Amino acid sequence: MEGYIHRIMDGLLAKKLQAKGAVVIEGPKWCGKTTTAEEIAASKVLLARTDMKEQFNSLLEIDTDAALSGETPMLIDEWQTVPKLWDAVRYTIDHRRKMGQFILTGSAVPDKEAEMAREHSGTGRFAWLTMRPMTLFESGESNGSVSLTALFSAPGKILEKNSLSLQDIAFLICRGGWPMSVGLPEEAALEQAFDYYDAVTKEDVTKADGVKRASERVQRLMRAYARHQGTQASIATLREDLKNNDTAILNDDTIASYLEVLRKIFVVEDMPAWNPNLRSKTAIRTADTRYFVDPSIATAALGLGPDDLMNDLNTMGFFFETMCVRDLRVFAEALNGKVYHYRDKSGLECDAVVHLRNGQYGLIEIKLGGQSLINDGVATLNALAGRIDTSRMKAPAFLMVLTATGEFAYRRPEDGVYVVPIGCLRP
Repeated sequence: MEGYIHRIMDGLLAKKLQAKGAVVIEGPKWCGKTTTAEEIAASKVLLARTDMKEQFNSLLEIDTDAALSGETPMLIDEWQTVPKLWDAVRYTIDHRRKMGQFILTGSAVPDKEAEMAREHSGTGRFAWLTMRPMTLFESGESNGSVSLTALFSAPGKILEKNSLSLQDIAFLICRGGWPMSVGLPEEAALEQAFDYYDAVTKEDVTKADGVKRASERVQRLMRAYARHQGTQASIATLREDLKNNDTAILNDDTIASYLEVLRKIFVVEDMPAWNPNLRSKTAIRTADTRYFVDPSIATAALGLGPDDLMNDLNTMGFFFETMCVRDLRVFAEALNGKVYHYRDKSGLECDAVVHLRNGQYGLIEIKLGGQSLINDGVATLNALAGRIDTSRMKAPAFLMVLTATGEFAYRRPEDGVYVVPIGCLRP
């Protein structure tokens, strides 16, 4: 990848630095946290380098002011590897009484000592940002002709052209949103996700908390997790999948501990359930929906390539959903919103609900494309919209079927539902 790719995170980071003494950027390794921070930082300390970490740690103990005397904003990468750093940064922010002093980046949730310090002393001084692999808009594959922001204003008509084919989408699912893969020849680009998967299963799950874990066990669990993406599969369900597909069996506690460490290093990011006010007393299922932070992790775990997806469109649909969720999460964060999943006891399910801080929300169904699947999505959206008690909360700002294919993005005249290919969407 030549040059620097502008990220949606750039604007969010600049905004947060104006309002807080320090900004903490967390997210999976290789997603571009350090590169993004370096574009804004005036000085930096890269603690991933062992020699620099030892030198910085010693200086921090001897003279905190000297250790943190770099030009501001000062980037400290992999900050969580030095537990005492958090309190030192907090003290410095309090002492200087200025905004935009530090950018802390990390690819793992900190250990217990650093986490306790963070929980009890960050209020008012620190802002947090979660960075994910790149969206199709950021990597240049989406033409960005349809704005998610604009859909919240319910435009009466849209008509925009999409240039991505189903084959293109299959490739982009397997390539993922890793910055280093963008612009590489196809085979080399696809290899990045396999390298990431290897690094996670062979090194990162142990580095996260120092507990030695067999890479084969992690790989088996990640394969099972990949087969249950987009579902609310329980630990018992994952255990059954492991029993059916592998000779060795993990117990529930081991599975839970492995999932926790995968969350800590931002490999998996489950989606919480949405709980709207309904007209009836329909019971809402509250289990989180399981997703990898990027669809390419799932295809790498299962050893799949673009041709495999094209030969099994049902499976491709699940991976496509993970890609859409990745992009929607990034876009929603730029709009001060979050993404949720809806499912109730009657079986009604909505893939994504983008809910903004101001109370506005949009309902989204994710489909590969084709008129019959689009019609199915529209029926689901209308059914859920019809159950919402609009005397107690706002009506949905928009209903959208997000597709992999289709020549155009448009608004259906008969019911006002937007049909938008992912290759047209931007924040």
